[in-house]
Amino acid sequence: MSETASQPERGVEDRPALRRLTGMSGEQFTREHWGERPLLTRSPGGFEDLFSAEAVDELIAHRALRTPFVRMAVEGTVLSPSLFTSSGGTGAEVGDQLDSAKVLQQFAAGATLVLQGLHRTWAPIGEFARDLVTDLGHPAQVNAYVTPASSRGFDPHYDTHDVFVLQIAGAKRWRIHEPVHPHPLADQPWTEHREAVAEAARRAPHIDQVFEPGDVLYLPRGWLHSAVAEGGTSIHLTIGLRATTRHDLLRTLLERAGEDPELRRSLALGVDHADPASLAEDLRATLAAAHALLDRTRVEDVARAMHRAHAEATRPEPVRPLATIDAMAQLGADVLLTWREALTARIEEDEHEIRLHLRTSTITLPAEAAPAVRALREAPQSAGALPGLDADSSLVVSRRLLREGVVVPQ
Repeated sequence: MSETASQPERGVEDRPALRRLTGMSGEQFTREHWGERPLLTRSPGGFEDLFSAEAVDELIAHRALRTPFVRMAVEGTVLSPSLFTSSGGTGAEVGDQLDSAKVLQQFAAGATLVLQGLHRTWAPIGEFARDLVTDLGHPAQVNAYVTPASSRGFDPHYDTHDVFVLQIAGAKRWRIHEPVHPHPLADQPWTEHREAVAEAARRAPHIDQVFEPGDVLYLPRGWLHSAVAEGGTSIHLTIGLRATTRHDLLRTLLERAGEDPELRRSLALGVDHADPASLAEDLRATLAAAHALLDRTRVEDVARAMHRAHAEATRPEPVRPLATIDAMAQLGADVLLTWREALTARIEEDEHEIRLHLRTSTITLPAEAAPAVRALREAPQSAGALPGLDADSSLVVSRRLLREGVVVPQ
């Protein structure tokens, strides 16, 4: 039985979303900055195609956004949602929808507006985020921070995820300080090191710069930062990267411990949990069983579990249900189909069948469809001329893959 990944791997040079943010190849960025050092890139081209002040007004006024897709804060203190949300009125009585007039009042009083999860609510950002996830191999989320002039949204702090900061409008002065807790995990927030963070923020910053539209900051997790808007309303995007870590690999290995009967054994009867000597024999046996488990663990088994976690954390290109149904009903042999962007699927095949393991389902096709699936992963194909299939079988497989959301019409 053979097994393949979901999509062809990109080379280190072929990473256009990353290059747009950094001006670097993937190889150079990995070597000089990834996870270790900040990078400030001046990009005169700007990012108006991704977001703008008009987009902010559109989302506030017409998209009926609800919490937690939005929050507001003043000087680091998050406001109660009741101060900027309300019911949408008849037929839309849900009470946590953005109220544009309330948002105006709070913003005019100095509150920062945070639009969260824009990779799910604003199409241009969603497309770019999917491209960046493909480039980096790590899940991403996108928030927008809209800050009145001379206001500071949050006190000096660090994030537990890497970020790219894209200045969209206005100007903002950023102060960046070196970490007090390098490479923090998600359950190691800055509040656990509040005093050390405050002390470090009083020292000379590593970066102290005013960001203009088009500027990009890469900030590894753990680096301290704060920002103040200058010269009018500031809008910036924060692309948060939930980097997969070696700790995640270790946790995946430990999850396999439940498969070993030796590691499922109870500790000795009468064990004294406060006495090291009482635990010593069981600990020795546990370490021996754990070493044996690690010795027989295959990279393929760990990769399979990591793939499941990545698929759960990311989302592919949305499908259009009604348009897809119409395409299936009217599918012609010359219609081009393409693999759904950013779709993760683990593919297994043997002499009898090919199986596509998706996030929530598994699709099984006859073995003769394997060349067609492999070809679709590489490039668009005509619905009636998939490799390895006659015209009728090609259309049958094409309709099945359309219905399952694996491919979309180009």
